[in-house]
Amino acid sequence: MPAGPGTTGIPSITWHARNSQGAHRSRSACPPLTAADTNLFCTMQSRQKRSSMPWPSLSEVKSQGQPRWVVERVNDEHLFGKLYMRKISPYATRIFARLGWSPNAVTLGFIVCGVAAGVVVSFGGLATAFIAAVLVQLALLFDCSDGELARLTRRTSVGGVYLDRIGHYFCEAAMLVGLGLRAQGHWTSSGSYVTLGLAAALLAMLVKAETDNVVVARAEKGLPAAAGDASLQPRGARMASLRRAASLLKVHRIIQQIELSVLVVLAAIADAIRGGLLATRVLLIACLVVAALMVVAHLVAIMASRRLG
Repeated sequence: MPAGPGTTGIPSITWHARNSQGAHRSRSACPPLTAADTNLFCTMQSRQKRSSMPWPSLSEVKSQGQPRWVVERVNDEHLFGKLYMRKISPYATRIFARLGWSPNAVTLGFIVCGVAAGVVVSFGGLATAFIAAVLVQLALLFDCSDGELARLTRRTSVGGVYLDRIGHYFCEAAMLVGLGLRAQGHWTSSGSYVTLGLAAALLAMLVKAETDNVVVARAEKGLPAAAGDASLQPRGARMASLRRAASLLKVHRIIQQIELSVLVVLAAIADAIRGGLLATRVLLIACLVVAALMVVAHLVAIMASRRLG
């Protein structure tokens, strides 16, 4: 039986199907729905579907959202993700699925938290360093959950991959620019440390572009995007030894937002104890040096590997 006007808040329309020749409206029917009424009906129908949607179990989230190939990735899976965030993220993914969020909405949450961390860290002080670190952890949680939700709901898309990659550019650049403003001591459009922060952000983006352009180059040659972990190994024995040494040191990680947020907290503690901004400024210079070295070293490593076919 159709719901009355007082039950759903949607105008009551009664349609009677006569036969295959057509249909007629009953005498008691309301006037045709306007565009606003149609939008209201679709919105309430969507809400009713979400309210009746069963909660996915944690085992479903883990089996469908976290397949083995995801957690065992060498380069794409973050260290902190393997250590603890992949154990926490299924709970968040379960909630996002229940709320009816799209994977792209979760990705936007990751970008907002990551960029906000860079803004917060720029203001200086010990409290802002801790707040920025918390925001970065939230960004990591969203970053883990967006892919899990896409695989769980079978809503993977090229647009989602693109948005996720662009988000990493924004977040890591924001953190390095924010560090430059923090090292300067105040917000300004000029200053030596602001310039260093901008330069570090640009170089870090070049490193990411070098990685992403491997996929572009392979696609233009008709090769699959993923070359496999074995292709990361350099062809020569000497280059392979250098790559292993660099992997053990993991110096390159200080220009990545998650590790950098932890280092910013440590630098802020040191500055609070001794006064001044020496530790923060040393950290910024270290990020610039590492980013500059990585632009060259990463390019050489890619050209010496088997990733380009």
